[in-house]
Amino acid sequence: MMTIQFSIGEFLLAEIDRVTQALAVTRDEFFRKALEMALRRNEIRILEQRDEEGYARHPVAPGVVDEWESVRVWKER
Repeated sequence: MMTIQFSIGEFLLAEIDRVTQALAVTRDEFFRKALEMALRRNEIRILEQRDEEGYARHPVAPGVVDEWESVRVWKER
């Protein structure tokens, strides 16, 4: 495992310390999980962008997804 060093503002560090104490985790664990989540969100953003570009290049023809229309609608309770 590699060790890195970076600067962080006092207010942000205080907030991180507050949260890590409440969650009973170390700063290291908190930073690792936060970075993993950021990387995953970026991966999802890239996949969504790829889908959007694909549908822009090849739009769905009218009527193709009509049979799913009733499933898409939320029913009120």
